Amino acid sequence: MKLIAPSVLSADFSRIEQQVKMITEAGADLLHLDVMDGHFVPNITFGPKMVADIRKLTNLPLDVHLMISEPEKYVNEFAKAGADWISVHYEASDHLNRLVQQVKDAGAKAGVVVNPATNVNVLEEILPYADFILLMSVNPGFGGQKFIESSTEKAKKLSAMIQSSGSKAFIEMDGGIGTGNIKMLSDAGVNVFVAGNSVFGSKDPAGTIAEMKKLIN
Repeated sequence: MKLIAPSVLSADFSRIEQQVKMITEAGADLLHLDVMDGHFVPNITFGPKMVADIRKLTNLPLDVHLMISEPEKYVNEFAKAGADWISVHYEASDHLNRLVQQVKDAGAKAGVVVNPATNVNVLEEILPYADFILLMSVNPGFGGQKFIESSTEKAKKLSAMIQSSGSKAFIEMDGGIGTGNIKMLSDAGVNVFVAGNSVFGSKDPAGTIAEMKKLIN
């Protein structure tokens, strides 16, 4: 499985309907929605209502990344709003196993996110329970940041951990991904590629997505 997940964070919110429809028709596999609370990360985006409104605009799966404190308070609300995948930060949860189960009970795929400075070794105990692991390849909070080079080796390490543990989790990566590094990341074991500026900022988003798919398949 190799999927392209354009990040709505890089869309023009004044034209969100056209942007979502454009990216759907351009061949995206799912839509990545970054939820930020201004507390866990230094930025504020949107809440469940935006997810519910975007749900009306596309049949693509919605991949909702909760960059928020106390995510357990909001998981069910985002699932009701139409989130198909919900990822929560390792760094934001005291009871990660319970939280992953809460996401699954709400009917969504459950992902665990780790920040660039967090070692993937901390995921060993949760790997059997998570549907996917999201590796941040930039520090969370803002779009358009430069890719952190050590993320490639981190993906390789996580891929080896998944294989040796027998886990069925797949790897997603978010931050600074474009046509220049996507093949290298695919070869390192990444399955799902979050792409913001490289898709929404492109003069030809459909062409960019097609090029990305060609590079990873």
